[in-house]
Amino acid sequence: MRARNMAVVLGAIHRTGPLSRAALAERTGLTKTTVSKLVSDLLEAGAVTERGAVRGGERGRPGVAVSLSGERVAALGLEINIDYLAACVVDLTRCVRLRRTRTADNRNSKPDDTLEALRRLADEVVAEAAADGLRVIGAALAVPGLVEGGLLRNAPHLGWRDVRVTGLPDVPYTIDNEANLAALGELWFGSGAADFLYVSGEIGIGAGLVVDGSLFRGAYGLAGEIGHVVVVPDGPPCRCGGRGCLEVYAGQDALLSALGDASAHLCRDVPVGLPGGTAGVAGLVARLEAGDGEALAACDRAGRALGVALTSAVHLLDPGRIVLGGVYAPLFPWLSGPAAETLTAHLGHLRATPELAVSGIGSDAAVLGAAGLVIQDLLADPATVLGL
Repeated sequence: MRARNMAVVLGAIHRTGPLSRAALAERTGLTKTTVSKLVSDLLEAGAVTERGAVRGGERGRPGVAVSLSGERVAALGLEINIDYLAACVVDLTRCVRLRRTRTADNRNSKPDDTLEALRRLADEVVAEAAADGLRVIGAALAVPGLVEGGLLRNAPHLGWRDVRVTGLPDVPYTIDNEANLAALGELWFGSGAADFLYVSGEIGIGAGLVVDGSLFRGAYGLAGEIGHVVVVPDGPPCRCGGRGCLEVYAGQDALLSALGDASAHLCRDVPVGLPGGTAGVAGLVARLEAGDGEALAACDRAGRALGVALTSAVHLLDPGRIVLGGVYAPLFPWLSGPAAETLTAHLGHLRATPELAVSGIGSDAAVLGAAGLVIQDLLADPATVLGL
């Protein structure tokens, strides 16, 4: 009962705070004595702070405001992708306190080596957070593959199968699909829309469906595998074993390989370390901005293939909004037009086609969603997560 009541109080502060203790009692239906004790426990754990004045719904002097604290407790988001590792520390107010990225070639890498590099990166940011007075209470890891029961079942672009993630910092952690966490990152740190289809463009292409503020996973966690929607039935072979998949036409590798070696000289002076794109995508953007015909044609082909796959998604899911993230974010000005034209051509029988929008958090979406997942777990059960 105490754990449930603590979650009720913290949830009320999260949704509508800052609130006085009196207002919290009125809003939650708990007694003032119960609320006062729970707030004191949360204060001691560093989850909330009392600062400033707010009227508590009663006559007389205003009460002291209770709000979420960003000063002592934080969450760790981690990501393994094909060409980089990432880590971020986010406090309970969802303020990003630290963000680190390491470029790496993780294709067909040994899991132990990659996980060791990730552990070193995680240890680095956890130590920096501790120096700032932040205690990391949990972590979540985004991976580009199918996750089942905490096991990375299959990550084709990494070349990994049935990998158990171990050796991360000594805090509770979970593991989830990159596109799922990117969709949650968009929900919690991006537009905040309650219903949308998020499409994550990287070397692989995934999607996450958010319905009424919650992620839809499907019966076996396979919801969102849009990268393997067939757009050309007799097209080139895909890494998944099929032919003509969207990934073959609109994945990061497909976009860059369409340009040949001509883009290399434009990439030499572009800073690397950009998640999800590195110098290659930055060089592509440079060519697009310069009006390069080959680059424009590559994006046009990719955008139209994306439009075909999204047409199937619209018929099945009927989203009102489609958000393009990952490397699709910097390429949005050139991809969105062909994609929208294709959608309109195939969905002319509908009264309206879904809005195509660009993610405001781009390639940061998955690592932010990972940190956000830890925060959501804390809000749902603060007594367990904080050890109260």
